[in-house]
Amino acid sequence: MKKTILVVDDSRLNLVIAQDLLSEEYRVATVNSGEGAFQYLKESEPDLVLLDIQMPGMDGFEVMRRLQESKTWQKIPVIFLTADRTEKTEETCFQMGAMDYIGKPFVPAIMLQRVRRTMELQGYRKSLEHMVEQQLQRITQLQQDIIIAMANLIESRDGTTGEHVKRTSAYVNLLVNKLQEKGLYKEILTSTYIDYLKKASPLHDIGKITVPDRILQKPDALTQEEYDLIKLHAKAGGRLIEENMNRLVDQEFVEIAQDLAAFHHEKWNGCGYPNGLKGEEIPLAARILAIADVFDALVSERQYKKGMTLEQAFGIMRKERGNSFEPALLDAFLESEEELKELMEEL
Repeated sequence: MKKTILVVDDSRLNLVIAQDLLSEEYRVATVNSGEGAFQYLKESEPDLVLLDIQMPGMDGFEVMRRLQESKTWQKIPVIFLTADRTEKTEETCFQMGAMDYIGKPFVPAIMLQRVRRTMELQGYRKSLEHMVEQQLQRITQLQQDIIIAMANLIESRDGTTGEHVKRTSAYVNLLVNKLQEKGLYKEILTSTYIDYLKKASPLHDIGKITVPDRILQKPDALTQEEYDLIKLHAKAGGRLIEENMNRLVDQEFVEIAQDLAAFHHEKWNGCGYPNGLKGEEIPLAARILAIADVFDALVSERQYKKGMTLEQAFGIMRKERGNSFEPALLDAFLESEEELKELMEEL
């Protein structure tokens, strides 16, 4: 299939010449103004734009500026067409992001060669971007697989299974979706933040790796000394992530993972640990995870207890509204009862 070139020039003669020179190898569309170019671009996306600089109304530089402001159009390569061959004009063309420029009057061989070269370079760029994207996807998947493996290993030490990680992540996802529906914290809950929150949530108990097995696996009630040792896992988790992941992944991901690990046992009323943070001093990610984590702990069967029904768990969590949990977040979670029932059946 032929590549498409859009030629933008106010001269009918130049449009005809460009059409004749290029139509054997390319599909050529022509418009005689900047305004006409954007009308065309609303319907189609060419592989290359040949853009005249001197045009009445919207000149070529203004067209280029608008193209560069658009995420959709900024990747379309542009070659400027100009009779002004001064050094300043050439410099301006490249500063604005042009791939090349072609002088007027057109020299057929030069015009065709420059168009061919630009098309080839664009093909190489797209191929490279595709390769980079594929490699990034592989790295991202490998990173997530490692995170899940680490989380499952840690969970298995206290008699639970990797299913806790899966369920908690699912409950986090459900709550975040509900918050988006309600328009809560939309300035924080960007698409990137949500993606990182979901991917990092399995790491929230990574600090348990520092807790002795005799405490994690103890079937009886813990002594105060043992409970104090368990509580150290939150601070340890934040430290482990900071020390071991800072050079491996995106900094925003690391910060969210740290917040989850270090602060998911903080309470809205300030009576949690390790720092006794209160209210919005607690990072949003940790406040969200705390609800999902506690809910799963209540409804799940463990070696030392049976799982509660959803209604029983909700009853306990309602009593902690404004104490352990932020009211707005808990209300959103409790409103998701039907979705939770379906999700629990799936899980």
